[in-house]
Amino acid sequence: MNNNIDDIIEKMTLEEKVRFCSGTNFWETESLERLSIPSLRFSDGPNGLRKSGEDIIAMSESEAATCFPAPAAYASSWDRELVAKLGNAIADEALAADVQIVLGPGVNIKRSPLGGRNFEYLSEDPYVAGELAVDYIKAMQAKGVGTSVKHFAANNREYRRMEVDTIVDERTLHEIYYPAFEKAIKKAQPWTVMTAYNKLNGYYASEHEELLRQILHDDWKFEGFVVSDWGAVDDRVQALKAGLAVEMPPTGGLSDEKIKLAIEAGELDERVLDERLAAYLRILFKTTAVKQVKTYNQDEHHALAEEIATESIVLLRNEKNILPLNTTDKVAIIGDLADNVRYRGGGSSQVNPTKLDTPLDKLREKAGENIQFARGYSIDGKDEQEQLIKEAESMDKVILFLGLPEEFESEGFDKLHLRLPENQELLVKRITAKNQNVIVVLSNGSPVEMPWRDQVNGIVEIYLGGQAVGGAITKILYGEENPSGKLTETFPLKLEDTPSYLNFNQEKNHVVYQEGIFVGYRYYEKKNMPVLYPFGYGLSYTEFQYDNLKLSANKLQDSDTLNISFTLKNTGKRAGKEVAQVYISDRESSNVRPVKELKGFEKVLLAPGESKTVTIELDPRAFSFYDPEQHAWRVETGSFDILVGSSSEAIHLSETVEVTETVAPKMVYDRNSTVSDVLDDPQNQDKMEELLLSLRGKLVLIPEDEENVDKMMFPMLSDLPLRGLIIFSQGQFTDKELDEFIQSLNN
Repeated sequence: MNNNIDDIIEKMTLEEKVRFCSGTNFWETESLERLSIPSLRFSDGPNGLRKSGEDIIAMSESEAATCFPAPAAYASSWDRELVAKLGNAIADEALAADVQIVLGPGVNIKRSPLGGRNFEYLSEDPYVAGELAVDYIKAMQAKGVGTSVKHFAANNREYRRMEVDTIVDERTLHEIYYPAFEKAIKKAQPWTVMTAYNKLNGYYASEHEELLRQILHDDWKFEGFVVSDWGAVDDRVQALKAGLAVEMPPTGGLSDEKIKLAIEAGELDERVLDERLAAYLRILFKTTAVKQVKTYNQDEHHALAEEIATESIVLLRNEKNILPLNTTDKVAIIGDLADNVRYRGGGSSQVNPTKLDTPLDKLREKAGENIQFARGYSIDGKDEQEQLIKEAESMDKVILFLGLPEEFESEGFDKLHLRLPENQELLVKRITAKNQNVIVVLSNGSPVEMPWRDQVNGIVEIYLGGQAVGGAITKILYGEENPSGKLTETFPLKLEDTPSYLNFNQEKNHVVYQEGIFVGYRYYEKKNMPVLYPFGYGLSYTEFQYDNLKLSANKLQDSDTLNISFTLKNTGKRAGKEVAQVYISDRESSNVRPVKELKGFEKVLLAPGESKTVTIELDPRAFSFYDPEQHAWRVETGSFDILVGSSSEAIHLSETVEVTETVAPKMVYDRNSTVSDVLDDPQNQDKMEELLLSLRGKLVLIPEDEENVDKMMFPMLSDLPLRGLIIFSQGQFTDKELDEFIQSLNN
């Protein structure tokens, strides 16, 4: 094949070029036999390969593949190496299925626990989402299968997702909603980026020039091509100008014709089309260079699915050490979800498994006749009364399998509340009234309220654990494996506590992100608000001790890297893994900042009594905030606390580092800049003080005999726009003098 892209494009007719701007069917791009250009195949892939027929979008009709845990689950592993194994495995299955691009990972931030697609995303925190996405992308693309990081950008709800205008300020975009994408692109270069359905500040994401050209390509140096989410394009010509290469699915030639007519009419430069086509062909030729492997080991992948699910399970509550169980315990298993387990998300996550291990089957294998089962409720909402429920008080322990049916959360719609179905809530009340030794196992894609928490002794979160979840939860419950998952999202006490409660889906066609940068734990900590379970939380069957925090330096410049180290010891009697987390806290800032922000983590395996030294590197970005006035990241001179802990709430070690800003930001002043703005600028402070002293007796706000500028300053004068100096001087300070003063400040 001739891989000289310029030569190929030169030989193509205009009609042939525009054909490559969209697919030939729901999942494949065009081919051109004349120039030996093959087609390219996409497949859904948040938690496994969902390959459907050429013209099938139906979610339930796909070839069998390993259904791995949903991203909300595997993110809870906090395990970069494990996520890389996942990427490798899905790549193998893609190669066997002749798929070149797998649509994932999804790195949108969980703005609200009501988000219907939250199970498909990694975290409420951009740092952990970006870190895990990088390893997934690198692993998959190392095998020759492309990824499509999605959905770019600020796609955080499903309600009217194809028309809603998401209104977000510049700082919030750069600190919360862009960073996971930015990290994925800069560190892993995904072969494609998928645009979101929504508008962003007035423009559809697929047609957003600032988003796709300036930020994605110019600022972040993205090297792949941009593909639309399926049906996300409104104006195909504008989308091409903005940076979108491929529209999916095809429109029966309508979009192609619009592009052709725009070029012929001189409204669109053909060179723009050539640029988009060249980006597409560069990726296409990467995929064709890979030797296709037509098989993979299903049993090995099933075992990997179980390993990932096991590492991802989060132990939320373990009062009186009710867990782990003994095989001699007489256990009542109650709940339809133990048998009809919800192991996957809806929509694009609906992977048809190669096999399925239910919790009930694996628990029976483990403990035999000591396991008794009652359905207790039906997941379709119909109660089923069975004798075992009445006998639950005679059992040693009761395990309630509870959770959310797919009707409560899926792609395409958002949740209306955070409650479990009513029949499940009633079952909890009934059982806990008879037996205190109750363990709840939750199958859900996002947080739920737990008004019954204090009535049960154990709570285990398995999320949507994939096709091998039955074996995973059995190993955790019986102590074959030690739970090591930790939450990558906050569980609130109630919906009304959430940051976006007042402005999530209240408006049909637009949503304003009024909470700004205060998403998830950033919000709860700033408001000192109690939560059900904090970000980063998860229990173990052993205990860990943190000690001996050391910094590579106590003073830094804003361009320096800081290395921190500390000792982690397993002080319990079982081997276990701990996710140690590093947060940064800015003691004082000119801009409002969160109480703390995650900037590093490491998952560490320790034998009983074993200690290890953990080292984590913090780059300059760790100390910075995005300054919208400068349109850039900056680190202010000041003191920063380095916090090491086992969750956002449980901080065990702290040290302080002094960071110096080496390049002062360039301020630009105008007539509406305030007196205090200038006084706070070291470069211009003297000029402002000199002017104020010269206005004694002329400015009614300044007493004639006052010689100390500090004593002059009170709120009215501090917040006075510079133009106010003219008004309150009764014209003794003129417009011309003000213009000259502002010019001197800016020079």
